[in-house]
Amino acid sequence: MSASTPGELTRLTVTAAHEGLSQGHFTATELTQAYLDAIEAAGALNAYVLATPEKALEMAKASDARFAAGEAGPLEGIPLGIKDMFATEGVRTTACSNILKDFIPPYESTVTSRLWKDGAVLLGKLNQDEFAMGSSTESSAFGPAVNPWRRNGSSQKLVPGGSSGGSAAAVAAHICAGAAGTDTGGSIRQPAAFTGTVGIKPTYGRCSRWGVVAYASSLDQAGPIARSVNDAALLLRSMAGHDAKDSTSVDMAVPDYEAAVGASVKGKRIGIPREYRVDGMSPEIAALWDKGADMLRAAGAEIVEISLPHTKYALPSYYIVALAEASSNLARYDGVRYGERVAGRDIVDMYEKTRAAGFGDEVRRRIMVGTYVLSAGYYDAYYLKAQKVRTLIKRDFETVFAEGIDAVLAPATPSPAFGIGEKSGADPVEMYLQDVFTVTLNMAGLPGIAVPAGLSSEGLPLGLQLIGRPFGEESLFSLGQVIEEAAGRFEVTDRWWE
Repeated sequence: MSASTPGELTRLTVTAAHEGLSQGHFTATELTQAYLDAIEAAGALNAYVLATPEKALEMAKASDARFAAGEAGPLEGIPLGIKDMFATEGVRTTACSNILKDFIPPYESTVTSRLWKDGAVLLGKLNQDEFAMGSSTESSAFGPAVNPWRRNGSSQKLVPGGSSGGSAAAVAAHICAGAAGTDTGGSIRQPAAFTGTVGIKPTYGRCSRWGVVAYASSLDQAGPIARSVNDAALLLRSMAGHDAKDSTSVDMAVPDYEAAVGASVKGKRIGIPREYRVDGMSPEIAALWDKGADMLRAAGAEIVEISLPHTKYALPSYYIVALAEASSNLARYDGVRYGERVAGRDIVDMYEKTRAAGFGDEVRRRIMVGTYVLSAGYYDAYYLKAQKVRTLIKRDFETVFAEGIDAVLAPATPSPAFGIGEKSGADPVEMYLQDVFTVTLNMAGLPGIAVPAGLSSEGLPLGLQLIGRPFGEESLFSLGQVIEEAAGRFEVTDRWWE
């Protein structure tokens, strides 16, 4: 028996939905069907590149049986969307690239297998930038995902951020209860900030990378995007954990992150890095940053100005390291081992034609730059130097944490969401600058959470970012909850796509 309309069901948080399922107010099948109907109505957002209705209803039916048997897991019956970087057994996985357009994995990624083990339901695969290379989802082979938010009085389509743009758009539009994303240089936190959702990039090694399509192996990390801090805590608890199949996975117990939500932050020392006040930052973002500090101060935290002197070198160093690793990782897509193949006169011609047809412009650009910085004569000048700078960036954070700073507060993005096509001109650096506040965490392997904290003058969501100590996700959830309670949650009111 159903106690809610389909529209009401899709507006429930993960916490509220699980409570309703547990109390028998509605079934997992009803909840899943409500989301599948919403997905069908939201085609204009292009958030999903593949919906899996039959599989979703099959999984929901199994969840209903476990509820009936008293064997429900912590995410039992919760319908989730999965970024197309995660291998899903028997379900097409493309990384939103033509070179993998027909790839159906015979195996399941560790992160998604943990979600299914805890009872979650797969709604489908979500749009992203090709191979997670981008900050707007415009490089996807399936076309850009669209932000459900619009500027006041405007019908212009906006980007949802990237690379996990489809994940963030789907969560904000209520076409999944939560989503799995990946973050290499801000790809969870930036789209979360653009869509009024919560996104956390955990400490490097907290979530297994096994079964995740590789972009930059020393930077990539999986994490959730959700509608609330509490939901993000629930999802991360299921996604995290040691995995013997991933040599970078850390063998540490996974805390009860939900228990940290709402914990007191009295006495916590929060650092405000002076180097993050960069030229060109929107005055609204600067004002929001100050407001965020006031929110934490009002909750009993101490606000301290700090210095992270090597921040200015983070963005160029990140793009050297990330693109070098991408060049190495994507060498396997050659038309021989797997992926699409385009016939040629000889093997070299086949390589060239396969990669030209399979990779989009942005991916080709990054492979070429990455190959250049690894080539003889340039390795020391670029890649080795970038790795040295990476060590210095990590040391900056270690220094402030050793001095008693518990977390760092910073903007998540330099501006609100921008229009589709606005930054896809001749200069790619303009797009790369979107990552200016987020890449330092990946270079240092630290956890970070983006929480919506306000609206711009045009009515678009703005987010703040909290950076924690290694494996300090619990503190981030407690601090993030303070901002969420003070600022309120932000929901799209104009459902123009329906």
